[in-house]
Amino acid sequence: MKRLFAVALGILTAIGGFLDIGDLVTNALVGSRFGLSLVWVVVIGVAGICVFAEMSGRVAAVSGRATFEIIRERLGPRLAVANLGGSFLINLLTLTAEVGGVALALQLASDVHPRLWIPVAALAVWLVVWRVRFGTLENVTGLVGLTLIVFAVALFLLGPDWSQLAQDALRPSVPANEQPLTYWYYAIALFGAAMTPYEVFFFSSGAVEEGWSVRDLGQERLNVLVGFPLGGLLSIAIAGCATVVLLPAGIEVTTLAQVVTPVAVAAGKLGLAVVIVGVVAATFGAALETSLSSGYTLAQFFGWSWGKFRRPAQAARFHLVVIISLVIAVGVLMTGVDPVKVTEYSVVFSAVALPLTYLPILVIANDPQYMGEHVNGKAQNAAGLVYLVIILVASLAAIPLMLLTGAGA
Repeated sequence: MKRLFAVALGILTAIGGFLDIGDLVTNALVGSRFGLSLVWVVVIGVAGICVFAEMSGRVAAVSGRATFEIIRERLGPRLAVANLGGSFLINLLTLTAEVGGVALALQLASDVHPRLWIPVAALAVWLVVWRVRFGTLENVTGLVGLTLIVFAVALFLLGPDWSQLAQDALRPSVPANEQPLTYWYYAIALFGAAMTPYEVFFFSSGAVEEGWSVRDLGQERLNVLVGFPLGGLLSIAIAGCATVVLLPAGIEVTTLAQVVTPVAVAAGKLGLAVVIVGVVAATFGAALETSLSSGYTLAQFFGWSWGKFRRPAQAARFHLVVIISLVIAVGVLMTGVDPVKVTEYSVVFSAVALPLTYLPILVIANDPQYMGEHVNGKAQNAAGLVYLVIILVASLAAIPLMLLTGAGA
């Protein structure tokens, strides 16, 4: 019974933990402009994160070591440093977006200017990282984040024309008032939101934090193959709500308040209260994960002591990186930059960095020195190679499309 509970809890936290400020803003923005014509990208992105998160978790469970520890050893410091630089900078940008997302969510709950919430949010993240056990940190934020299921409830309460929504999703096309290049720009943004690099770093490091071994591989696969797809369905529900309420009104999402507006329309004040709780939990949980991922990547690369399973005094440099990353995020946000814009750029640059993240994982998952009999099978390698091609195309196209479309304007 205890093992069954652990599996169920892992699936639930994967669902709640999948959604962050990038998924919330990008799916709502796309729904408000393109309807459900880009749902196919969410499906591809969720399948991709499942492929590589499963590899990353399996590597950690079998080897007992996290991703960056092996990347440096397997690829050598010169090749690995490019991976480290790109991954760390993208993670830092994502952390900035998540802290800003927490501040925006708290503004919805209090009507206090988000700039006043930014240092409070960062301080709260640091205190939780410093004092709260890893399992509690992960499970509480993931489970509370499940309240975002209110988007799915709201979509049903809105009573849309389901046949029309299905047609938009199954027969995607560029809307008459949009340009094809803009359509593809947002396709890459959605793909980057679904396959954000920090998710696999955190998943791998979390497996070590929780002491996973070969006997936990079944639980690891269930967490990935059930939790992430169900989280993806919530992403589609967010886009669906925006399609039903915002698209007909000609309202393009530019604020977090507009993201939650469809829920307020469908479910009133109660629904609004629930969705605000969910957004705070989702963004706060993602801020915890990205701040920890900053420490994980540097500490694992340089061979420092790391992890919440060690006392802070035993992993001082790991915790120092977390603190410095939070300070940088606060400094950027306090300049007055729009957190929503930071979010939009973070998901696109995530797409740019994807090859640096996922190619080493595929290489290590095929190395019998680390994996023994648990190396990738033919199906896993086929899926990994297909996604590497998709990732490379998205990475190469992201910046040109951003310049040609004025960042989707």
